[in-house]
Amino acid sequence: MLQVTKQSVGPMDNNAYLLSDGGVGLLIDAANEPNTLLSLVGDTTLQTIVTTHRHPDHIQALTELAGASGARLVAGSPDVAAITASTGLSIEGVWDGDTVEIAGVSLDVIGLVGHTPGSIALALRPEDGPAELFTGDSLFPGGIGRTTSPEDFTSLINDVQAKLFDVFADDTVVRPGHGDDTTLGAERPHLAEWRQRGW
Repeated sequence: MLQVTKQSVGPMDNNAYLLSDGGVGLLIDAANEPNTLLSLVGDTTLQTIVTTHRHPDHIQALTELAGASGARLVAGSPDVAAITASTGLSIEGVWDGDTVEIAGVSLDVIGLVGHTPGSIALALRPEDGPAELFTGDSLFPGGIGRTTSPEDFTSLINDVQAKLFDVFADDTVVRPGHGDDTTLGAERPHLAEWRQRGW
């Protein structure tokens, strides 16, 4: 069974998540403090690093972690070019319908357009407990991620509703890119309120 370890790093308190089992691991968002993240990984063989989106605060340690681990690097296809431009790294693009595997477990890739063009979430669906969504900066306790235009807001809230709230149960755990975890059940009653306020 995958163990999930959460580590806050950097001045913006970015959440990095290590999913590990049997000595192999997957890291979500090599955001900052590479030495802290290398300590988190420890003796685990880091096979994959997933970047949830292209914003600079989510990739500050990516070059160091990639160099130390030789891991496969994955991000949402529309954000790949921007991440490569910032880091010089070769990134594999993924999107809706793709999966990322670790220790025999498949995580579904979910594209959520609006915070950035290529933001993604990963869905972990364990057999013996609630699903977990690693949502980057697309969904937080209290609202969706920041957008810079009405069109981007509409895109993001539509994607979050259709691909997350309409698919997953209320006990699904939301693990965001910053701050505390929540559940879809805790946030679901507020969807109409978010739409009305526009953020």
